[in-house]
Amino acid sequence: MKCHFCEHRCDLTKGKSFCGMYADEGGRAVERYPDRWCTYSPSRIESVPFYHAWPGSRSMIIGTAGCNFRCRYCSNSFIACRNPAEVQDVMFEFSGEKLTAMAKKLGCHNIIFNVNEPAVSLPSLMRVSEHAKKEGIPMGCLTNGYTTEESTLMLAEIFSFVHVGLKGFSNAFYKEYVGVNSIDPILRNIYTLSQHCHIEIASPVIENVNDHELPDIAEFICDINPDIPWHVFRLLPEHQMKEMKYPDIERMNQVLESSRKLLPYIYFHNFVGSDWVNTLCPQCGAVAVKRFSLGCSGDRLDEFLAPGNICPACGAGIAMLGTKVSWNEKREKEGV
Repeated sequence: MKCHFCEHRCDLTKGKSFCGMYADEGGRAVERYPDRWCTYSPSRIESVPFYHAWPGSRSMIIGTAGCNFRCRYCSNSFIACRNPAEVQDVMFEFSGEKLTAMAKKLGCHNIIFNVNEPAVSLPSLMRVSEHAKKEGIPMGCLTNGYTTEESTLMLAEIFSFVHVGLKGFSNAFYKEYVGVNSIDPILRNIYTLSQHCHIEIASPVIENVNDHELPDIAEFICDINPDIPWHVFRLLPEHQMKEMKYPDIERMNQVLESSRKLLPYIYFHNFVGSDWVNTLCPQCGAVAVKRFSLGCSGDRLDEFLAPGNICPACGAGIAMLGTKVSWNEKREKEGV
């Protein structure tokens, strides 16, 4: 039988899946390591990064092991690109109910899957979601979008906000640097997810490799919804590309200039002191949300200047899921 969770559609009768996380059991694809987690730690939502969902909130970051991609520049290769069997002795085992209870105890406002690809652990995440919904805790994730149509709808059921990595805009790039032959399923799934939940998109840029594809990505996002936030990352390559030169900040910013006419919410970051992490009003250009970047996913909310998600200068709406949440808000309410 074929695994239905991602577009590799692995034949499980021949062994475990490409990601190493599924196997055949009586004609069904089952998790080899259910309810196992590599982390369960609080972090600021901006560091994930989500900029337009529950700004300022405390997020419980979770992850598992394995991935359906083999990105040559992967910064989490120590957990995502290894055989999951090799890391089980350092994993934590918690039921969905227990993980949700810990998120609540830690005062987290949401739970975000971030480290590897959620498609490799969808049944476990579905169980977490059942308990999180009972507690009123929304869930979000980062995904590479290389999922089947069926599992894409599962993602939309589990997660109310999703961050999709659109790493390039050509089959050639994905084949050479990611290890899959077609970008088409990812583009299809971005559209599907945009119809069901809040979505943000990230594109890690490698100078002289995929920077020329940035204008095409911007046009693709604009055609779906120009209000989708787009995070352009100055990639600091790891894994098999450690020797690559880091992208020139000013040059990359110039590449993005034309795209800013199409998309009001473009962010250029992953380096210390970025000037392009604030949210500006699409109508008048006033600063609606101030952030600062410490680099390497160290972004933080500075000032939220748009109460009710309304521009303080002209009154125009700012596209946002939820509104500002203070880091300690739940703890204060519960008297902790």
